[in-house]
Amino acid sequence: MMHKILLVEDDESLGYLLSEYLKMKSLDVVWAKNGKKALEIIEHDLFDLIVLDVMMPQMDGFTLATYIKKRHPDMPFIFLTAKSMKIDVLKGFSLGAMDYLKKPIDEEELVTRIMAHLSRLEKTGLASTQKEIIQIGNYEFDSRNHKLLINGKEIRLTARENELLKFLVQNKNNLSSHKDILVRIWGNNDYFNRKSLNVFITHLRKHFEHDPAIKIENIHGRGFILKVEE
Repeated sequence: MMHKILLVEDDESLGYLLSEYLKMKSLDVVWAKNGKKALEIIEHDLFDLIVLDVMMPQMDGFTLATYIKKRHPDMPFIFLTAKSMKIDVLKGFSLGAMDYLKKPIDEEELVTRIMAHLSRLEKTGLASTQKEIIQIGNYEFDSRNHKLLINGKEIRLTARENELLKFLVQNKNNLSSHKDILVRIWGNNDYFNRKSLNVFITHLRKHFEHDPAIKIENIHGRGFILKVEE
């Protein structure tokens, strides 16, 4: 399966060059030309690895990385930047970067480093597009493509429905607390987000209505349990 990479680079010439070179190396590349655009893309898609520039207009790479770690903590990223001072390198790693590459960089070295990181991620089971389709009762859950499949019918999931279902599946038949869900997916455990969570739980219950063996139980005051009768 082709690995999916998000390249976030505001320099038109460099962005085009790197994007085309990575595609030549059989990588599926999406190029975002600024941090805000990358933010929109991340809300609707998953990637095996993100390559981030730091100095960008509208939203810099450090700010974007902070958002990624809060909303998608398992989504790996590396920095590719001209900011080479020690304080910047340390900040990059403190934000959770797997690597910090300094410009200018040889394209072959970039590909070699990307492939090394992807190989390491696969061994730990964290490469997002390598995850198998998950069976939930009579449904198939394709988290990469944000959809459920049952009896040939496709049900599209929003980005937030997709993330919520992934969280519940990871804790299948066990309690997922309100706090854990909200901090992980909404980024904040407050009253209004709890109301929003309840709405999305209702959406998921509706999606699973074709299989009575699947239930999302509300444990009052504590959280939810995705129960699947075997």
